[in-house]
Amino acid sequence: MKAKPKFETFAIKSTQNQFSNAEPISTPIYLSTTYKRNNDGSYNNDLVYSRNDNPNRKIVEHSIAVLENGNHAYAFSSGMAAVNSIFQTLKTGDHIILPDDIYYAIKKLMDQVFEPWGLKYDLVDMTDLIAVENAIKPATSLIWIESPSNPQLKISNIAAISKIAKNKNILCVVDNTWATPVFQNPLEIGADIVMHSSTKYFGGHSDVIGGCIVLNDNNLAEKIKNIQVLSGAVPSPFDCWLIARGIQTLHLRVTKQAENALKLAQYLENHSKIEKVNYPGLASHSQHLIAKKQLKNGFGAMLSILIKGNEKETFEISTKLKYFATATSLGGVESLVEHRKSVEGNDSPTPSNLLRISVGIEHIDDLIADWENALLIDTI
Repeated sequence: MKAKPKFETFAIKSTQNQFSNAEPISTPIYLSTTYKRNNDGSYNNDLVYSRNDNPNRKIVEHSIAVLENGNHAYAFSSGMAAVNSIFQTLKTGDHIILPDDIYYAIKKLMDQVFEPWGLKYDLVDMTDLIAVENAIKPATSLIWIESPSNPQLKISNIAAISKIAKNKNILCVVDNTWATPVFQNPLEIGADIVMHSSTKYFGGHSDVIGGCIVLNDNNLAEKIKNIQVLSGAVPSPFDCWLIARGIQTLHLRVTKQAENALKLAQYLENHSKIEKVNYPGLASHSQHLIAKKQLKNGFGAMLSILIKGNEKETFEISTKLKYFATATSLGGVESLVEHRKSVEGNDSPTPSNLLRISVGIEHIDDLIADWENALLIDTI
């Protein structure tokens, strides 16, 4: 029996062009908005109109489905468009359970868009299985998991929560953006849907916006596909081309980034001016044992730290760094740092002394030296 190819091989093979007899090594960008019918009225490769489908989009969707071990994948113009499409499969009166440490824009989406449409939600500490069970109501239709969470890197027990959801006929969705399929495959441990902001690690170079949903259920897949096509929040051919190119080096990049992140976390944990390091690869992390079981081959490239200081002092440290750009987003080859409280607003639950760090592929000695210099600030 032929052995199944490993992740790195799949990442290359799954992004190769399938729509040209010329067989170019680099996939062309298919800019056409429409496609010619055959004389019998049929279409080649089911390509009709680029809002419905496009060769570059088909390649990205196929690749991400393969890497997440899913049957269906649908690409969107942003991670938030992907999130939006999942909520749009629900009906008025449905109830959603969200993590208390959820990405702030999703909570805003609920407050400003979906609550007026009749969707309800509660925020729950997803690390507490009893709290998750107690939050379930008769109208609960979906449980949303971020693991690791943004920005405090809580680890939720995906298998256990998925089992709770399945017993109650509730959908379980996992945002797998931070872990990537290199480190975690939620569908394999019980989740119904996996969501990605492909802006981040799939793209990998801070130059493209995108989102993707992966799932196995055929009926739910048809709903998502209809929302994708009819709402029109689809990525451009060039965006898909960039994401496919990023996927080819995904494994190389994130394994190096995770290696750097662990070493940086270990350094910062032992620094006298750091109150706490949130990184699931550290034995001190409260969900480290779950992380070891759930994550494979590494713990990701994101961490956050609590500074021994106030908000002003914390922000000043972020501006002193040379190799960490102070910018929103994550997952690119370059290292970034951000004071999340000032981004999320006054009602944010994020501690005012927290900095979120996206670790890049720079040499770890330079990254550690950068923090060593930044933490010499006299005000701390």
